[in-house]
Amino acid sequence: PWTMGWQPDYVSEATIYAKHIQENHKGAKIGMLYQNDDAGKDYLHGFQKGLGADAKQLVAAMSYEATDPTVDSQVIQIKSSGVDVFFNACAPKAAAQAIRKVADLGWKPAHYLANVSASVASTLKPAGLENSKGILTAYYLKDPTDPQWETTPDFVEWKAFMTKYMPGANMADASYVYAYSVSTTMRHVLTRCGDELTRANLMKQAASMKDFVAPLLLPGVKINTSPTDFYPIQSLCLARFDGETWKLFGDVISGDTA
Repeated sequence: PWTMGWQPDYVSEATIYAKHIQENHKGAKIGMLYQNDDAGKDYLHGFQKGLGADAKQLVAAMSYEATDPTVDSQVIQIKSSGVDVFFNACAPKAAAQAIRKVADLGWKPAHYLANVSASVASTLKPAGLENSKGILTAYYLKDPTDPQWETTPDFVEWKAFMTKYMPGANMADASYVYAYSVSTTMRHVLTRCGDELTRANLMKQAASMKDFVAPLLLPGVKINTSPTDFYPIQSLCLARFDGETWKLFGDVISGDTA
């Protein structure tokens, strides 16, 4: 009762990927790789839910342990299932390994990547930028490697903050964008508490945000909560990696599963 997430929940995100696959890869065989924990199982559940009656298209759903040294064997098995579409729902290290192995095998599936591993610096560079070209993900934050945001006020403010307080940090790492946006949301909630800094009031304010636009959210993405809705962000926009940065396409999509 005292805990609230911030980023889009994994079920909603996976549902969006499933719907896009249904619209663009009708009848394709789908493979999925996910971490064997609650987060990975949420991705699996959301993906199956999004596919609905087409869930039988998911012909290979394989898990890996966080302690596994590589995921090479899982990727090989998924490819051998004749898969046309690959949902890479891994944490960053395993995601990078999977991207590299897909390339090593000369395999060319339609490749979807979980947002948690979409950082250019943390995942795609280690995997190889050329290997990552064409991968799709769902975004809700401004990508620090995308030049279109360089002159927007919130991005300018973030860069100034980073330069002052974290000189030398890799500003291509999307984790810093995430942390900054989360922190400013927390500051917003604390400010709303006024002088009543109790746990009860903190949760009351956190569970009553209406169309709050935190710095570095994509245009059109807003934070909304209620006493019965503890999911602040449930909208994303699809993006495709062009070998250097993520390029957004289409409209903001709601993955609201409430």
